This record gives sequence, structure tokens and C-alpha cells, in this order.
Amino acid sequence: MIEFILDKDLAVVHVRPTGPLRKEDFDALAKTVDPFIEQTGELKGLLLEVARFPGWEDIGAAVRHIRFVRDHHRKIKRVAIVTDSVLGEAAEHVASHFVAAEIQHFHADCLRKEKEWLGDQ
Repeated sequence: MIEFILDKDLAVVHVRPTGPLRKEDFDALAKTVDPFIEQTGELKGLLLEVARFPGWEDIGAAVRHIRFVRDHHRKIKRVAIVTDSVLGEAAEHVASHFVAAEIQHFHADCLRKEKEWLGDQ
């Protein structure tokens, strides 16, 4: 399950997984960000706040996640991954090979820093 908020003034979407990711989560996220992207051309940033990766509800959710990334990664300038998990740094390096957006990992106690980084464009 995903909670998200689109800050239209900053052109940043804040995403926080709260349980296993579902197909419906990515549909809802797309319904919110796609009209904004069509109107403005892009999102300045994606703030991904995750204590630990919760996994997917089923294989369909994993496929929908991959499709969402494929369809949106060129329309988002920066991704801030906020986590204290050791996977944060790994995710930053691995994702940078597949995603057009600039990606940076931040520790959970740095919430102001990643918002500044996302807005500094």
C-alpha cells in the first residue's frame, strides 16, 4: 500500500509505502501525477520515504511497478530515497543505471535536506 501527496507548488510527489505494494497503488499514483505532468511537462522530484521495502502483494503489482517506472522515469528530474536501510545506497547506485532521473540517498533524519535538494533545480 502506498500513501502519496503531490505538492503542485514544488512539483514534487512524496511517496511513502505502508505495506505490500498493490496494482491499485500505481494506478492511483498515475491518476494523480499524469495530469500534472501533462500540464507542466515534468515533476521536479519524487521523495520516496521508506523504512524498508515492503515487497509486492503479487506478481501483477511488481509488473505494474516496473511499468510505472518505465513510463515516468524520464518525466521526473530528481528522486530522493529517504531511508536508514542499507539498501538505500544500493538502490541509489543500481537505479541510476535504469532511471533517467538524478537519484540521491538520504538518511531518515535529513528530511529538510532532501526537500531542499529536490527544490534546488
